[in-house]
Amino acid sequence: MIKTLLAQVKEFKKDSILTPVFMILEVILETLIPICMASIIDDGVEQGDMRRIYLMGGIMFVLAALSLLVGTLGGKYGARASTGFARNLRKAMYENIQTFSFSNIDKYSTAGLVTRLTTDVSNLQMAYQMILRMCMRAPASLIFAMTMAFLINAKLASVYLVAVLALGACLMLIIKKAMKYFNQVFEKYDELNASVQENVIAMRVVKAFVREDYEKEKFKRASENLYKMFVGAERVVAYNAPLMQLTVYSCIMLISWIGAKMVVVGGLKTGQLMSLLTYCMNILMSLMMLSMVFVMITLSMASARRIAEILNEKADLVNPAEPIYEVKDGSIVFDHVSFHYKAGGENQVLTDINLRIDSGETIGIIGGTGSAKSSLVNLISRLYDVTEGVVLVGGEDVRNYDMDTLRNQVSVALQKNVLFSGTILENLRWGDKDATEEECMQACRLACADEFIEKMPEKYNTYIEQGGANVSGGQKQRLCIARALLKKPKILILDDSTSAVDTATDAKIRQAFATEIPDTTKLIIAQRISSVQHADRIIVMEDGRVDGIGTHEELLEHNAIYREVYESQAGGNADFDEKGGE
Repeated sequence: MIKTLLAQVKEFKKDSILTPVFMILEVILETLIPICMASIIDDGVEQGDMRRIYLMGGIMFVLAALSLLVGTLGGKYGARASTGFARNLRKAMYENIQTFSFSNIDKYSTAGLVTRLTTDVSNLQMAYQMILRMCMRAPASLIFAMTMAFLINAKLASVYLVAVLALGACLMLIIKKAMKYFNQVFEKYDELNASVQENVIAMRVVKAFVREDYEKEKFKRASENLYKMFVGAERVVAYNAPLMQLTVYSCIMLISWIGAKMVVVGGLKTGQLMSLLTYCMNILMSLMMLSMVFVMITLSMASARRIAEILNEKADLVNPAEPIYEVKDGSIVFDHVSFHYKAGGENQVLTDINLRIDSGETIGIIGGTGSAKSSLVNLISRLYDVTEGVVLVGGEDVRNYDMDTLRNQVSVALQKNVLFSGTILENLRWGDKDATEEECMQACRLACADEFIEKMPEKYNTYIEQGGANVSGGQKQRLCIARALLKKPKILILDDSTSAVDTATDAKIRQAFATEIPDTTKLIIAQRISSVQHADRIIVMEDGRVDGIGTHEELLEHNAIYREVYESQAGGNADFDEKGGE
């Protein structure tokens, strides 16, 4: 895990090395100041030597100025190193997420990924800066101050040693107990983020069903759970401050009492006692800084594990050693294909599928909810790999293709369409970033999207809000179909992507496909039989199996499910899920 995270330091290695160097220099300079102060008191004030006072005072000023300079440089380089580290972590995670297959993404919630990219990275950024600065400064300060204290008077310095050992043991117990809470706290962060995300995305539904109070209560519960976890952790960590104060004041009292006696009998000079008290504060403040570092590291360890988990996640789907970079045509073959989503899972989603689709053919796919229509077409562009059997596109196993090449030739328009913030042209060019405006307009004509675009004040330069909030469901679907067409694919998959389009427009789109892109293989998933009845062939899916395949007329004659659904839809009931054959 540490190796994975430190790999993201990259170009900030120099800053990461210079920061502790400057911190240690600052500690050395600060450690020398009490010696000068002791010399001023013992050799200057008590001896009445003004020259000594001026000399040592000047040296103290130079030491303080140098300490300030190296401390500032340490802070500057520490900030650069930690913020650069955080930037690289976010970039590395985001880039790795882009390589994930659907099966990888299925392991993590969206809210969990957002928490990792934000809160977890921020925790690691703070921890890294504290490690570079305080984690170097505090031990160095403790060691140098302890060494100087023993050089001045070993008997008095032994008080510090006992205090440090006792305090260190207590701090370890506190940290161990706090760790239990910190390990749980980020799961609560995920729940809180999930509640916020779901509420914002579904705001229209929440308001339509007047569920604001319910959502507030759900958020309150998630927030309350997070609050309780942090309170539990902070309650334990809170013992740190009073324990530290007790140790500091106890040491000061003991050293003042014992040291005063030694000054009276002549075993210790006044200046030396003052230096010892200064070193006392340095030692105990170093311990306090170390305790803060340990608490932050404890908190960030949970974040570090979660971030490393994303960075170490390997995509389930990778290119073969010698990939094929050309898809010959749009022919598709399913040869004894079976599939389930989880490796080793018992529930088959698709079972022994055998299909042969010729290039340029129009295929309708119809079936009830959960019949695995979308799962079937997801295998064509290798969004998932088959569990058994083989899927061939253009005569080649899809696993032999370069994935970008394959997916550029298999264009998909989904039922749950996604538009991004930007102009209509910018959204369309997701299909082809180099498409001309005329090519975009032609794709929109084929998708019957030009009808509403031309009525907009800024036409193709109209700005689309995030998620397509300022266009209707049908308009969004037609834009997404146009975007898919711009790829000029050999295979076009419409996954219930005209469900929000009226039947007349649906018919226009199908007619345009038939005349304008006859060589493209078209797979049309639909609930409405009217959307697929003119296809060359129609596949009827039922519980992950092919229940029937044929033309509209053949299925009406031989397939009970298709016939009953057709009759129910012709009678005004358009719900495919009320299927026959049962």
